[in-house]
Amino acid sequence: MVDARSSVATSFAHGRYVLDFHEIDQDLVAAVGGKGAHLAELSRIDGVDVPPGYCVTTDAFRHVVPAALGDRLDRVDRLTPDDRDAIGALSAEIRRVVEEVELPQDLADAITAPLAEDAAYAVRSSATAEDSPTASFAGQHDTHLNVVGRAAVLAHVKSCWASLFTERAVVYRLRNGFDHRKVHMAVVVQRMVSPEASGILFTADPVTSNREVVSIDAGFGLGEALVSGLVNPDVYRVRGDEVVGRTIGTKQVAIDASPGGGTRQRDVDPDSRRRPVLSDEQAVALARLGRRIEAHFGRPQDVEWCLVDGGFRIVQSRPITTLFPVPETEQPGNRVYLSVGHQQMMTDPMTPLGLSFWQMTTPRPMSEAGGRLWVDVTERLASPTGRDQLLEVSGKSDPLTRDALETLLERGDFTLTPPAEEPGDLLPGRAATPIDTDPAIVAELIEATRASLAAVRREIREKHGSELFDFIRQDLRELQRVLFDPRSFQVLMAGMDATWWLNERMHEWLGEENAADTLTLSVPDNVTSEMGLALLDVADVVRPHPEVVAFLREVEDDGFLDRLPELPGGPEARDAILAYLDEYGMRCVGEIDITRPRWSEHPVTLVPAILANVDTFEPGEARRRFEQGRQEAWKKEQELLERLRVLPDGERKAEETKSVIDRLRTFVGYREYPKYGKVCRYFIYKQALLEEADRLVREGVLGDREDAFFLRFEEFHDVVRTGRVDDRLVRDRKEQFAAYLTLTPPRVLTSAGEALNGSYRRSDDVPAEALVGLPVSAGTVEGRARVVLDIADADLEAGDILVTTYTDPSWSPLFVVIKGLVTEVGGLMTHGAVVAREYGLPAVVGVDHATRLIRDGQRIRVSGAGGYVEILS
Repeated sequence: MVDARSSVATSFAHGRYVLDFHEIDQDLVAAVGGKGAHLAELSRIDGVDVPPGYCVTTDAFRHVVPAALGDRLDRVDRLTPDDRDAIGALSAEIRRVVEEVELPQDLADAITAPLAEDAAYAVRSSATAEDSPTASFAGQHDTHLNVVGRAAVLAHVKSCWASLFTERAVVYRLRNGFDHRKVHMAVVVQRMVSPEASGILFTADPVTSNREVVSIDAGFGLGEALVSGLVNPDVYRVRGDEVVGRTIGTKQVAIDASPGGGTRQRDVDPDSRRRPVLSDEQAVALARLGRRIEAHFGRPQDVEWCLVDGGFRIVQSRPITTLFPVPETEQPGNRVYLSVGHQQMMTDPMTPLGLSFWQMTTPRPMSEAGGRLWVDVTERLASPTGRDQLLEVSGKSDPLTRDALETLLERGDFTLTPPAEEPGDLLPGRAATPIDTDPAIVAELIEATRASLAAVRREIREKHGSELFDFIRQDLRELQRVLFDPRSFQVLMAGMDATWWLNERMHEWLGEENAADTLTLSVPDNVTSEMGLALLDVADVVRPHPEVVAFLREVEDDGFLDRLPELPGGPEARDAILAYLDEYGMRCVGEIDITRPRWSEHPVTLVPAILANVDTFEPGEARRRFEQGRQEAWKKEQELLERLRVLPDGERKAEETKSVIDRLRTFVGYREYPKYGKVCRYFIYKQALLEEADRLVREGVLGDREDAFFLRFEEFHDVVRTGRVDDRLVRDRKEQFAAYLTLTPPRVLTSAGEALNGSYRRSDDVPAEALVGLPVSAGTVEGRARVVLDIADADLEAGDILVTTYTDPSWSPLFVVIKGLVTEVGGLMTHGAVVAREYGLPAVVGVDHATRLIRDGQRIRVSGAGGYVEILS
């Protein structure tokens, strides 16, 4: 017996131009496109009524279109998404060629043979990259409704082919990395229905991402009125078998099928405009149908439906590609997750190797979703004691996270099961015996880290193959020992507690806001601040040599260090840069991901910052700036103590405050060191692992050294041991990673998929039009906003205010140039805030959508104490 699918597939070797829905399954996406495959699959689901139809396959497209286009696709390849005028002109030329192409008679006959007399059809594009799990291409290609007659169907098939080359479709492919030659167009020809109502159903709420809520948009007539925005639809929200939300729109017009073909717009009777399109019973029945479709495809769906003679017809279903994934768990009940990236100032996705390293380093379990890491805080949130502690800590570091958690708890519709036992102390360092205010403690911790790093550098040199992986696995325990040394945690907590104590007490006793900001200027032992000042010293070496400066202004590649010695002053400049890289070259943007390119690997990244320092400052700026900060902190200390002494019980308050200030300045600088030590160790591991990857490339096992980044640590070890790699796995992981790059992670995520980001409680003294954030470094400053999304593109001048998504330690060299900071992500004790305070930069973090709401070059005012940003021009 011959398998039907095998017979269909074989027929394509000879050209098969038309397939009925019942002949198609998901294995034939390349022939019928995403829409065609989904419709065929939908028609097989019990209880799902799909109007009959067929697909004009990609064989028909390839039979006609490529030869007609000549070299035009080569010309498209040479364009970028920003070449809008050229794209518009070339895409219009291509569409005209396709629409005017003459179809061979055998092809025309094959396309029109299934048509019934006097029937109307919907003719719809179905590209091969369409409706995939990672890219829906929704709205990119053409759909034609109520097409009547053979000639009209043929014309609209060619129109669908041509829509593969609309300007928006070409730009979409260029931006998302799709090869124009590998995306072909099939066309769905489907029997037309004339519905009394239609709309769209989302099996996950598109606003909140909640997978437990079905959202339905509904309007009268065909769905074109909704899609084109002509009406405000009715919106129904269904949870389980209950309508939990209902908004009835004013539906002034509807679109219906015209008797002779095409569509027409009509006015809705005034008495019907506010009439619900669906009853609650119909909305619940439609939601159940959506759940059945979702269960079949195994992921949330965007479903197009029609109501015909009291029953629902399904005319399309595609994956919802904009939802943030949910962490997988075997734990029962509702779960709540906090974003690790928002705490670590790296909200970008991480590669599988980067994720696995972080998970091997951290002492507590972390889940994965969307290429990011998440901490399950369910038990803590369900415990009264644990909840209070979690809200207190999150409120101090990131009020948006606290607000998101409180919103979830106060709503009352997301129940949490109390834990069997109370969770441990969230901040165990507080419960330990207090440590003395002794700089020697910090010096000993730093020396212990440096000694441990020196040991691993020596020992790893002779490790290769499986022995290297065994060594790293074992050495990670040493990293954990250093990283989670109880004394280290005590020092960290002492610095944070001193910060909070001073801000709270000085506000209570003196009405002083953010007193700790000035008191932390130029504290000792802050490796991140020292890194920014050290680059000023590099600029001092470069500045006296005009030819070196001119050369650096033109460099674009990482080979510039090899060419520097050819210039007068070049050897000195090269030595200064290399010395800087020896100390700080393991840093980079997103450094918690071991696979990110480090400054030592990509030194050209530092050139803009070096040149900005050369242009902006005089020699000796690093020492001058540090001393100035130290003096300002000392003066602030004296001022506060004098004001305290005249208060009731003033001597005691002054003495206690002096003790806490000493504690602050002794310990708060160390806040940056543990991460520095971890990143140093990661880079040592990475260099050794890349040698293994290079060997695998030479042996033909890997196609590229960076393929190893898309393997988890144990998978990479298996490849080294066996000499074999799953190329498909690597390819799929790369595609998945590219999809994750398009997603924005929330601060809080639930097991229902609900994404919560929280909001600020705007106080009366915040200007009405201001953008609100978290105040982390006091002071008010006005200046030019420089919106920078990539540190390599930073073109900063003295007095600019940096506006970006987040800053990690790698951004600190830029802090010496700017005079203010605004970020979308951040907290009181995150790296950017700590360094901003030490440099005396007014800073506001956690400003939602700052990089979109503030335009590059606008004049803005940053209130670092008030926690808001005003756009002045």
